[in-house]
Amino acid sequence: MKLRPRHRTLKSLLLWWLIPALVFIMLIALWLSNYQLRNQVDQAYDRALAGALRSIDHNISTASGGLSLEQPYLMLEFFELTANGNVYYRIATEDGLAEIGNQDLPLPNKPLISGQPQFFNAQYQGLSLRVAALARPMDPPLYNNRGGRVIVQVAESLETRENFLNQSLVRALERDIVVILIVVLVVVWSVFRAVRPLERLRQDVEKRSADDLSPVDAPDIPSEVAPLVDAVNLHMSRFTAQARVQRQFLDDASHQLRTPLSVLRTQTAYALRETDPTEIRTALLAMQEGLDRAVRTTNQMLALARAKNASLSEAGLVPEEVDLVDIAQNVIRTLLPAARGRHLDLGLEASSLPVRIQGVDWLLREALSNLVDNAIRYTAPASQVTVRVYADERYARVTVEDSGPGMSSADISQASVRFRRGAAGKNKPGAGLGLAIVGTIVEIHGGRFVLENRQPQPGLRAALVFTLGSFPNAALRHEIAGN
Repeated sequence: MKLRPRHRTLKSLLLWWLIPALVFIMLIALWLSNYQLRNQVDQAYDRALAGALRSIDHNISTASGGLSLEQPYLMLEFFELTANGNVYYRIATEDGLAEIGNQDLPLPNKPLISGQPQFFNAQYQGLSLRVAALARPMDPPLYNNRGGRVIVQVAESLETRENFLNQSLVRALERDIVVILIVVLVVVWSVFRAVRPLERLRQDVEKRSADDLSPVDAPDIPSEVAPLVDAVNLHMSRFTAQARVQRQFLDDASHQLRTPLSVLRTQTAYALRETDPTEIRTALLAMQEGLDRAVRTTNQMLALARAKNASLSEAGLVPEEVDLVDIAQNVIRTLLPAARGRHLDLGLEASSLPVRIQGVDWLLREALSNLVDNAIRYTAPASQVTVRVYADERYARVTVEDSGPGMSSADISQASVRFRRGAAGKNKPGAGLGLAIVGTIVEIHGGRFVLENRQPQPGLRAALVFTLGSFPNAALRHEIAGN
């Protein structure tokens, strides 16, 4: 036994895609928040360093002929109170001959630009520092007016900054984790709520009885699923129509075959009781006539069922290019013996070139056979039955004309009703299905079935009219235009 593959549910698919993607996006957002927070903290602390740097710079003097700094300790103590960390400073000439403050305080790797402070991280006496450095020309200059620059440096340890940054990151991480959990819960709740109508739809369909083919009513389903429900309803309507055709066929068969079979049984019992050969022969002839009637009725009901089934089944109706002239010739050859048996002149008037339409060959043969057979049966002996195949720019037509009694207006209006027979067929064998078969087949092909009495001659004209898109070749177009 082949195991059926297990399919994943829509909920699991959505959750397996949404939650990892959501967590990944939130992690990226957390990394970006960490990066931005670090930059913001550095900018805030660097502004304090820059302020201390500018304050020291304003208190540097070279007027005495040497490098001096006024009141540096008071400013540094104030800066230490605001920085909450160890503070270092260094003031030196660019050549290093004069220096005040913490010696060997590291310089940046890049050359300093006069008047522009530069911030960098460095190691000093085993500590991690954040250093701000500024270079400017000395005014007045030292060393006998030879110029030169003075370099001012202020540094603070990174312990306080790192502690503040870590605390901020922890708070941000806690906040983001809570946000992730809330968003995950919202996504899970939304997915379950979104698929709830599908679960109800599944339960409703499972609870239905086997013969319940009514349309599925699901007004609260998402719009993306509505086309699927519409397709299911369309498929169920096809099954409903097919079941109706089958029930109709069974009802018709039981109704139409019950009486002939009962008569045959009575006739058989009568023939078995009789000893007179003449009476037995009469009974056998009556039985043969009843069997012929039953066979014809059965064949017509099967043809009608096949025609209706072809219109309902997707695989039953496969249109192809067919030649109406060829179909008419084959039908006439088949029914020619029956026409000769009634001394009828059965003829065909058609173009020498094909008249092609899109259709189903066997269905069109069945329709034309019914029309020609009716004409043969209802036309008086030694009369004419003519089949014509012609076309114009828009339509292809197949007509069957006879010189019979014709039909009344009431009979023409209800000619395609099953088992209904007109006044001309009351005393003729048949089940009243021939024209119903023709009407069904023409409807399948998107054509029209037209019945009309001939004027002024007596008789009936039955026409099958099909729409043409274009003719297969210019020669046929020229010939039809010439006619």
